[in-house]
Amino acid sequence: MNPLPRAGRRQRLAQVCQRTHALPVMERLRSLLRRDLRILAYHRVLERAEPDGFSFDVDLISASAEGFRQQMLHIRDRFTPLRFDQVLSYLDADRRLPEGAVLVTFDDGYDDNYRVAFPILRDLGMSAMFFVSTGHIDTGEPYVYDWLVHMICTTTASGLSAPELGIEWAIPAGMRERRELASRLLDRLKSLDDAGQSALIGRLEREWNLPRAAGHVDCRPMTWDQLREMKRDGMEIGSHGVGHRMLAKLPTQQMTEEVVQSKSTLERELGMPAHVMSYPVGGHDAYDTETVEVVRAAGFRMACSYVTGSSEIAVESRYSMRRLPVEREMDSAWFEAMVSVPELFSYSSRFRTG
Repeated sequence: MNPLPRAGRRQRLAQVCQRTHALPVMERLRSLLRRDLRILAYHRVLERAEPDGFSFDVDLISASAEGFRQQMLHIRDRFTPLRFDQVLSYLDADRRLPEGAVLVTFDDGYDDNYRVAFPILRDLGMSAMFFVSTGHIDTGEPYVYDWLVHMICTTTASGLSAPELGIEWAIPAGMRERRELASRLLDRLKSLDDAGQSALIGRLEREWNLPRAAGHVDCRPMTWDQLREMKRDGMEIGSHGVGHRMLAKLPTQQMTEEVVQSKSTLERELGMPAHVMSYPVGGHDAYDTETVEVVRAAGFRMACSYVTGSSEIAVESRYSMRRLPVEREMDSAWFEAMVSVPELFSYSSRFRTG
């Protein structure tokens, strides 16, 4: 018999643990050994986890609306949901975090964060941190990686040529196969420096006559007015750079501009200090020691990666906080198990994202 895929093994074990009521016991035993911080990482919450006619990256759909509501109910009722400003207060006072501390975060700034996720959080009396790319909020243009997926899903071209990546691929007819091809291309693309990524995507926009500036209703960022409303109703807003660029792949001056400008724009538009940043893409190659120093020098007090795991709350880890990606394949048992025992039930996203 072939072994189950990683998701399948975790999911089945989680279902057994849920059915036998083992998760609370496991969580309690774990809390005796560790008092760490679990940071949940979401991207998009849509009414359905697999919407019809959706020509963008389905792997960025973290949950359906109902699934997200159930997840937040579980966090509210079984754990200790916090805000980043509270965590920073614990850190400043050198105090231990409360047991079961959890933060909820969203990356990028999609308008479904406002339309779907925000009302659920508000109804449940919860808060979340929304890391937004300020340049996209300013322009309303789709995110570059999303647009690359959209182009592959909709182009009439029969083939994809990317000599800088050694790629000469036929473009299949089916949507599922096109999405798989797009995922592989995105993972390869992120090995290039920023200039190389921009050049490749820009060339495909021109060759396929699919300009990103045209936009699309299924991939819009939030607006400043929406973010102001969310802030007034208890949400936190943080930086995800200006143009969602992998910071470590930028020259130092451009990296600094991305960090500093995003902070100043947030503070100008929202009228409040911006203390926390999420590194765009967030994998090990998306930030480095120079990036951390630039972020620290800009005045940010904490930063999140997209490296999977939980983090001890300490001065030395505050600029490389790990997170737990929430995936649309997760049923309630798997989600609950991941939050209870991250070491056993979490796993890295299949492709670098953030």
